[in-house]
Amino acid sequence: MIHAQHDPALVVHLVRQLPLRYAAGADHAFDRPAHVRAGSGLAWVGERLAVVQDDANFIALVDPTTGLADCVVLPAGADGVRQFDTGRGNKKHKFDLEALVNIDEPDGPMLLAIGSGSSKKRERVVTVRRAGESDETLALIAAPGLYEALREATDFSGSDMNLEGAVLIGEVLRLFGRGNGEATKHGVPLDATCDVHWPSVRAYLAQPDQVAPPKPTRLRQYTLGEANGIRLSFTDATVAWGDRSARPLILYTAAAEGSPDSRRDGEVAGSAIGVLDTRGDATVMRYALLRDPQGALLPLKVEGIACGRADQRQVFVVLDVDDPDAPSMLCELRLDGPWPEPNAPA
Repeated sequence: MIHAQHDPALVVHLVRQLPLRYAAGADHAFDRPAHVRAGSGLAWVGERLAVVQDDANFIALVDPTTGLADCVVLPAGADGVRQFDTGRGNKKHKFDLEALVNIDEPDGPMLLAIGSGSSKKRERVVTVRRAGESDETLALIAAPGLYEALREATDFSGSDMNLEGAVLIGEVLRLFGRGNGEATKHGVPLDATCDVHWPSVRAYLAQPDQVAPPKPTRLRQYTLGEANGIRLSFTDATVAWGDRSARPLILYTAAAEGSPDSRRDGEVAGSAIGVLDTRGDATVMRYALLRDPQGALLPLKVEGIACGRADQRQVFVVLDVDDPDAPSMLCELRLDGPWPEPNAPA
């Protein structure tokens, strides 16, 4: 078990917030609202930030200076709709795409969006090649074999699996599981990571009925601290400032949410930005809680993270406000204090 330590010397300043809206407004033909809903993951696509949403079948391509977005339309779900929530009574049918990573493939960049696996209907992966370009192509892939392999690795999946983040490190896809589920007779929810061999995952996704998925390796469990007495649990991760070497720095986000299980929302006490550093002899985890200028915890649910392109102290996060009628917020953060430098020697 790896224990994250709260470090009061690490500071996160909230620089600005932008509501995320589609530049073209709503499109009822595609069941698209005028705003980006329930942002759950971030990744750079050129000069824009891609935002995947856990309850709407779209990927927003956001201008980080304005918050205005173009749209990648994903396949419709049950009954031909692309929005899912309690008010519509169809929340159980959502894809629940939670993790997003941009992968450089031989034929161009590819966005990989990964479902949470918190139910059988959420065992899907979306690939988008050349997002936002005229020759954009996408695929929705049912991947039950991959999720079964992850679920069988109980030191990763715990009692109630809920994938929330992914990073690519060389040929390794590292997955982050959120421990906000419910305990059962079979175990307790875990905040954990595991590694899967990306070329093997790629081969499986190309032919899921014929190719066996890889087995997860390097299983690790974590305690991430708490905010106002509620335990923090992973919500996303990113390789710091694009360093995909064998031992990179990883920045992660964690939320303190009183969820009864991995499928229902709860009251949010706060969120943290943390660093996971494995470049020394041991893994070291430190984190800072998001606070207002007066020092009070900000009751924000941070769901996705991406580093600035040029400034190593700039970080972007997306907030999930858990309200289908309200836009997700893109926040620019500033890191101050003794955060590790990504290019420092091991």
